Amino acid sequence: WGISVPKAFGGAGVSNVTLANVIRLISEADASLGQIPQNHFYALEVLRVNGSPEQQKRLYADALAGLRFGNALAELGTKTAHDRTTRLTRDDSGINAGYRINGRKFYATGALYAQRIPTSVIDENGIQQLAFVQAESEGLTVIDDWSGFGQRTTGSGSVLFENVYVDADDVVPFQSAFERPTTVGPLAQILHAAIYTGIARAAFEDALHFVRTRTRPWIDSGIERAVDDPLTLNSFGKLSVRLYAAEALLDRAGEILDIAQADSNADTVAAASIAVAEARAISTEISLASGSTPFELAGSQATLAEHGLDRHWRNARVHTLHDPVRWKYHAIGNYYLNEQNPPL
Repeated sequence: WGISVPKAFGGAGVSNVTLANVIRLISEADASLGQIPQNHFYALEVLRVNGSPEQQKRLYADALAGLRFGNALAELGTKTAHDRTTRLTRDDSGINAGYRINGRKFYATGALYAQRIPTSVIDENGIQQLAFVQAESEGLTVIDDWSGFGQRTTGSGSVLFENVYVDADDVVPFQSAFERPTTVGPLAQILHAAIYTGIARAAFEDALHFVRTRTRPWIDSGIERAVDDPLTLNSFGKLSVRLYAAEALLDRAGEILDIAQADSNADTVAAASIAVAEARAISTEISLASGSTPFELAGSQATLAEHGLDRHWRNARVHTLHDPVRWKYHAIGNYYLNEQNPPL
């Protein structure tokens, strides 16, 4: 939980290549477990980019001590996915300066398991802030109502804020991270790509094992073993090429993101955003293909609930809906053809 904390604050300060591969490996074992730390590392990046030195010292220390940060960012019922209605209002009733939060969030991955819940709020000037709210705060309720057919154990349900108090020192600027070139966006996105790549690898390996041990050859193939079916070999060959390409692009994206973190400007951040978008695009497609195509190769037995092979496609299908991959290709094409940087 503290591996991305900068070395200056006592953390390991690992590269984004390492961070992405940690998430990939965890997601290969269990995609829900791979998603739970996603917003934790995202919050640490917002803190690195926008937090004051005092906030960084204190909140990084929390992460190094093992505290987990969840999230309460998204909301249902707004005009777009980026609109927020949860309000942050000043509370002058106490000795210390503070605020009150009122609103309701959804898709709050990790909040159920967290000690702090970073929450996007709109202040009295209409500016979005990120409040690192303590999970045990009075008036805060985490509701385990996530009902998606994939990523079932991420705890991505609702968080209700009813006049919840937060110290002024726990409120970090948020909106400004997207008003100038920063690595907050691509850092968040590379973690998505890592989750999908891990899902794809797990689905691929499970499919290989199932076809080797259980699948019967098709009667018209004229062969004795399913593993010798030329059409099956062709399909696995195509899947493997795309899977290795996704893993390679994930590493490449991490390397370019490292450069952007060391020197954030319009050019380096754009390059990182595009590299991550490329990894996102291919990992989205291979996770869905690896989760679905092997059923055609493995046969009807593979659909039995006792094998649980459907979890790979369900997990990939749910999480890859975070934002549309078709817009990744648009941004990539516009970058190379028209030299237009992607949106911040």
